[in-house]
Amino acid sequence: MFTGPKETKYKKTKKGRLKKYEFKSNDLKFGNIGLKTLESGLINARQIEAARQAIVRKMKRKGKIWIKVFPDLPVTSKPTGVRMGKGKGSVSHWAVRVNGGTVLFEAAGISLTTMVSAFKTGGAKLPLKTKIFI
Repeated sequence: MFTGPKETKYKKTKKGRLKKYEFKSNDLKFGNIGLKTLESGLINARQIEAARQAIVRKMKRKGKIWIKVFPDLPVTSKPTGVRMGKGKGSVSHWAVRVNGGTVLFEAAGISLTTMVSAFKTGGAKLPLKTKIFI
């Protein structure tokens, strides 16, 4: 399971803003079927891993799968019961910013019906609406 990058230049970053749609990374590069998001938001490293495991399990470890996103955004949180102020909290987990239309997973090498059912179960593990496309 990949939790985050091995090294970063800065330990904590600002949240930033998300665009509504992504037009640069919205087509297939490697496989012949893909799973893309329909809305923008944050996806946790654990959610990506859960979706990957579900997809691989449905594919019965045949074919090839590509993960097109990497969690490189440190999400910080302060412990409960701590008063306001005293700086930014410590890094609790890693996430990835995803715009609508970004391809998350690509696959090739097995039948389309198997891949569609695999991507349906994988998309159910994610917090955003997803779409399977060819």
